[in-house]
Amino acid sequence: RHSEAKNLPSYPGPSKMRDCYCTVNLDQEEVFRTKIVEKSLCPFYGEDFYCEIPRSFRHLSFYIFDRDVFRRDSIIGKVAIQKEDLQKYHNRDTWFQLQHVDADSEVQGKVHLELRLSEVITDTGVVCHKLATRIVECQGLPIVNGQCDPYATVTLAGPFRSEAKKTKVKRKTNNPQFDEVFYFEVTRPCSYSKKSHFDFEEEDVDKLEIRVDLWNASNLKFGDEFLGELRIPLKVLRQSSSYEAWYFLQPRDNGSKSLKPDDLGSLRLNVVYTEDHVFSSDYYSPLRDLLLKSADVEPVSASAAHILGEVCREKQEAAVPLVRLLLHYGRVVPFISAIASAEVKRTQDPNTIFRGNSLASKCIDETMKLAGMHYLHVTLKPAIEEICQSHKPCEIDPVKLKDGENLENNMENLRQYVDRVFHAITESGVSCPTVMCDIFFSLREAAAKRFQGDPDVRYTAVSSFIFLRFFAPAILSPNLFQLTPHHTVSDWLRDRGFLSCPGTASFKESYMATFYEFFNEQKYADAVKNFLDLISSSGRRDPKSVEQPILLKEGLMIKRAQGRKRFGMKNFKKRWFRLTNHEFTYHKSKGDQPLYSIPIENILAVEKLEEESFKMKNMFQVIQPERALYIQANNCVEAKDWIDILTKVSQCNQKRLTVYHPSAYLSGHWLCCRAPSDSAPGCSPCTGGLPANIQLDIDGDRETERIYSLFNSYMSKLEKMQEACGSKSVYDGPEQEEYSTFVIDDPQETYKTLKQIIAGVGALEQEHAQYKRDKFKKTKYGSQEHPIGDKSFQNYIRQQSETSTHSI
Repeated sequence: RHSEAKNLPSYPGPSKMRDCYCTVNLDQEEVFRTKIVEKSLCPFYGEDFYCEIPRSFRHLSFYIFDRDVFRRDSIIGKVAIQKEDLQKYHNRDTWFQLQHVDADSEVQGKVHLELRLSEVITDTGVVCHKLATRIVECQGLPIVNGQCDPYATVTLAGPFRSEAKKTKVKRKTNNPQFDEVFYFEVTRPCSYSKKSHFDFEEEDVDKLEIRVDLWNASNLKFGDEFLGELRIPLKVLRQSSSYEAWYFLQPRDNGSKSLKPDDLGSLRLNVVYTEDHVFSSDYYSPLRDLLLKSADVEPVSASAAHILGEVCREKQEAAVPLVRLLLHYGRVVPFISAIASAEVKRTQDPNTIFRGNSLASKCIDETMKLAGMHYLHVTLKPAIEEICQSHKPCEIDPVKLKDGENLENNMENLRQYVDRVFHAITESGVSCPTVMCDIFFSLREAAAKRFQGDPDVRYTAVSSFIFLRFFAPAILSPNLFQLTPHHTVSDWLRDRGFLSCPGTASFKESYMATFYEFFNEQKYADAVKNFLDLISSSGRRDPKSVEQPILLKEGLMIKRAQGRKRFGMKNFKKRWFRLTNHEFTYHKSKGDQPLYSIPIENILAVEKLEEESFKMKNMFQVIQPERALYIQANNCVEAKDWIDILTKVSQCNQKRLTVYHPSAYLSGHWLCCRAPSDSAPGCSPCTGGLPANIQLDIDGDRETERIYSLFNSYMSKLEKMQEACGSKSVYDGPEQEEYSTFVIDDPQETYKTLKQIIAGVGALEQEHAQYKRDKFKKTKYGSQEHPIGDKSFQNYIRQQSETSTHSI
């Protein structure tokens, strides 16, 4: 979550202000960018970005860019958080100092290197030693200005010498295979071996080091860009005459910079990072079964799911994996009904019903987010787009009126807009997803039963969710819900005044009260009541007969022409792609007629495309009966999103492939298996299938692992809760302060569940520890998975040695 930046350095021009935006990067690959905030040195962004991380990375980086009058972007500074430090800042607002960005600090990627020292006798009979340095390959180098043409220099450096050699340039690849060997002559001192009887030491091998620098060959005259370096002391050859390892590239050691740390300003971020290792399904059965039967436990406060909400610091933390797990197994409605009913019983005043951030409220929010996103789009998007396009003035605060604006006209414009949105919502009842209707039905029943003297409570219980927590946030922050950003409508729906029953709204501003009078007619109140009745009636089901196309994803990508015309060029073009549950299309630009359409049933597989095919990253292929469409996404996150959703939507197709070609068919053969026929069957198995239900594509094991992790991190609270149950059942005096934070209606039942949770979590904890021990034994520092310089692995080694000493 990007909140804001402050104290950015002022612009050298007369205005001193800047137009800035911020990007999120995995190492140096941009995966998200905020809007531009104009004319400010303390820009506020307030944007959330959520993504699955599809590859390994070393730093999560945030760059602040300034866009000048010539629309050029220059970097002001960056915040780079090492992967292993992310846990320190987890879910906390933190101010980070912006750091300077230059080629010496921008480093990513790893190098595979071999060293070999061998004894050679020259023609004159002198024994000397040859050092062979083999640069095998590099992986994951950065793309600089859209290209990467890397080469390496290898230097043998010591107190009295510096000898450099250079590899060939590898064009258009950030994973270059060099496989070049360089030889250096060195003499070896007598301390190394009893066999040689040197009386002199020309140079001490211990004082020598091999330095490898990676460079991007630039076509411009500014010179080549530095990509990173590594330094290896020849001491590594003491034990053996050969040495081989992977290394992470390091930034250049530039001690000359003496910049004050506070001269670039700072950036406030809230980073939530979770990493879970998921076992196979059978490991989770005990804990999962305990969670799934939560709805049937009497009282519900003694259930495992409710206890999770009690021990987590934030109810949201518990609600996200809980709702996903319960939705996956079809148990979300009974559980929410049970916890909502319990909350209603504890509510004293009908006016405060579901107003707190309780577990019930958070679970309903999360369910609406998962199940209702399409409903939100269908309902609001047309109205909001129409408002944005017509741009009529709507200011009705007399103090803020611009010259030439008329208050009555503005009032009428606004009334028409609000009327349009109002009707879009109140006429959408039939489209409301079934799972939401079932939850609203249970809320309405629980509220009506608890407050029998209040005829309106059955409506307010439902309206507080559907209006206040579903439609209003989408109108207030349309960019978070992929609706067209626009803020005029927001202020009026924020208050939900015109969506209340007549007589219940009150306004601070007199002009708002005047405006509200428009909507204080019985027909509006009746429309709201009819809508609420419809979405909270039991047995109301979606009419399955008319299935509208649902827009699942759209965006700009680059595709390779398919050569459908006999002499057509097979070049690359930017196109606007659109995926619905009916078809996958591309268009010249957004809003145009489709240039090409693939019906969903014609998608036989969706797979990554090897980089070697076109020397382009983040490519994937959509395989059809006749040909494959090759597409390049903007970054690794986008590529993963497209592959996932295209795979999901085509999962049930009859003719799905089991094998495919991971590379392209070029120059008369497949690059992967060299087969000459373009119709040759694939040479690699397709990746595993995913569930077909787009709306709730959830991995139950993964959510249970997340819940296990939460329980495990709050183990001390679970134990405190156990003590509280014990003290409650034997001691009825005044309640002890430290136990009063938990809701415990039935100490005995709650104690029983807690005991099962702690046992289930303990068993999983042992499995994780065993897995780590096994992995630790098999893993070598300096391997491709854990190159030298991998701090997280070094920390892990330290933890392992500490725990093993402790257990001895």
